[in-house]
Amino acid sequence: MHSDYMLMKGNEAIAEAALRAGCRFYAGYPITPQNEILEYMASNMEKWGGTFIQGENEIASMSMLWGAAAAGARCMSSSSGPGYDLKQEGISYLSSYNLPAVIVDVMRYGLGDGEITEGQDSYWQAVRGGGHGDSRQIVLAPASVSECAALTYEAFHLAEKYRNVVIILSDGAISQMIEKCTLPPTYEHDKDKFDWTLTGKPRGVKKNKVTNLDRTIGREAADTIMKEKFVAMFENEQRWEEVMTDDAELVLVAYGISSRVCKSAVRQARKEGLKLGLLRPISVWPYPRKAFEKMPDCVKGYVTVEMSLSTQMGEDILLACKHSKPLYGHLTGVRVPTAEGLIEDCKQILAGKVKPVEVL
Repeated sequence: MHSDYMLMKGNEAIAEAALRAGCRFYAGYPITPQNEILEYMASNMEKWGGTFIQGENEIASMSMLWGAAAAGARCMSSSSGPGYDLKQEGISYLSSYNLPAVIVDVMRYGLGDGEITEGQDSYWQAVRGGGHGDSRQIVLAPASVSECAALTYEAFHLAEKYRNVVIILSDGAISQMIEKCTLPPTYEHDKDKFDWTLTGKPRGVKKNKVTNLDRTIGREAADTIMKEKFVAMFENEQRWEEVMTDDAELVLVAYGISSRVCKSAVRQARKEGLKLGLLRPISVWPYPRKAFEKMPDCVKGYVTVEMSLSTQMGEDILLACKHSKPLYGHLTGVRVPTAEGLIEDCKQILAGKVKPVEVL
């Protein structure tokens, strides 16, 4: 097998891509179903000349990330479910310090401790900012093992481009899936190329200070920088995939593991003469509103397909289409949707037997 192709788990692909992207600092804490990321980093980081630390908890790991990012290192942490909850304070501080970092959230199902199975019900938590205060993070949702690698690799470049946190929003199914993975080339990151990093204070050199942005340049100037950054990310970083939307009567909208089922459903439905299409957001923030602007007039409605009980992504769909079409929901909670179930629901929708979903 070619050296740039490997049979890997989604979690392993994320870790390998991070190392190839120049990540030389990782701090995290074990929690299923993301443990392979931590294990891979523990086994391989030293070979790449970097630092791996298993923190005493998620909060401490995030604090270590601040230091590494402030020193110019490409750095990453990862977690899942309640572990990701604990990272919110760190996300908030990284945002206020205007520092780049990559954080992986491998979603699992449920409230509280949740269940160590696949889930997609942390969508709102990931795409609505994280932490307290007014911040936005780019959030990328892979749907294959190769895309786990590609999006993680790209995430480090985006984090640096905007001096911002970038989140990889995976789910338990994608993280544990084993597929052939195309790996990116090795990137040599120069941590000394920035003029803002903490490099010590040699005699005659101006001291850099990395702290809350509003305390160094003032609140209004900090607000201006943040707002311009959010607008630029929204305008430039919308990503999506379309499948057979040109003549679709119903467009399924799904990400991650649900989108893979939808892709099968669309192909199977077409054989039965049912005109379904798929719109898969790859960036779930910024949400790909530009994709909805291109949808044809023949679309009679959208179907949000989510492994959650609430219509979490449905809110974004309605905003993206400006409430111009009805929204239906195929919400499966802990269960991975099936193509057969989806097709049957779509037949009922097109027959006028299903009411649009309420977004609570």
